[in-house]
Amino acid sequence: MNRLFRIFFLGVLALSSTVFISSYPDSPGASKNNISNKVTSPGPTSSGNSSISGVIPVYTYKVVNTYAHDRRAFTQGLVFESGVLYEGTGLRGRSTLRRVELETGDILQVRELPARFFAEGVTIYGNKIIQLTWQSRVGFVYDKDNFKLLKEFHYPSEGWGITHDGRRLIMSDGTSTLRFLDPETFKETGRIKVYDNNGPVTKLNELEYVQGEIYANVWQTNRIARIAPQTGQVVGWIELKGLLRPQDRSRGGDVLNGIAYDAKKARLFVTGKFWPELFEIKLIPLK
Repeated sequence: MNRLFRIFFLGVLALSSTVFISSYPDSPGASKNNISNKVTSPGPTSSGNSSISGVIPVYTYKVVNTYAHDRRAFTQGLVFESGVLYEGTGLRGRSTLRRVELETGDILQVRELPARFFAEGVTIYGNKIIQLTWQSRVGFVYDKDNFKLLKEFHYPSEGWGITHDGRRLIMSDGTSTLRFLDPETFKETGRIKVYDNNGPVTKLNELEYVQGEIYANVWQTNRIARIAPQTGQVVGWIELKGLLRPQDRSRGGDVLNGIAYDAKKARLFVTGKFWPELFEIKLIPLK
């Protein structure tokens, strides 16, 4: 089933408020058949100079707190700042930018995107919110306080996830490539190919910068890659299998997607598309 048909199907099901299908084609993987503009040049392979020696650490999790999350939110981007969450949701005709109260899940402020756009990742840079779109190759810059649109910018690839390291924006497009952008001009200033012991790591989706590493959801999996921004090497894997309860998945919960970090209190939050809950988790090394 190709991506466009699945997205149409998801929209119909969402409007009927009954049941949602349980996977979202957001990747250039082989299972997507004939989906356009997905393939880029391959990244480092395990047989090349960029191969890794040694075992990559794996982390499991402990749930510290559970918060309500809008089950109707097709979560594409998530950021935490000053006690509240900023969330971008997708699907054409349903894409939004939101300010959300962490403790209750209440939507405090919302901006709806024009129906032609399929919204993707969001990040906050200074007093601005930056939001990507999927295939339109258009990004939006908003005033953080009132969500007023300040400008648009363009990029040559699909837009999936976005974060920043304090100096550069970091953007994913569903391949193994992460691009660095100037936060004022949005021009590309560099890129890395993400890889582990088995070669390129593709399907990189929602991003968050956490204590000097890039955390990336790997679409259609329960895994988050911890990436060294200098090299693209995966330096750790976070396994989140079992986080969403089976009964919630059967009621329409889709894939894991959404990472936010509270730098002041060192709190890590994760959620997913159509998930009824958002989780604060603590990482535990898997022995």
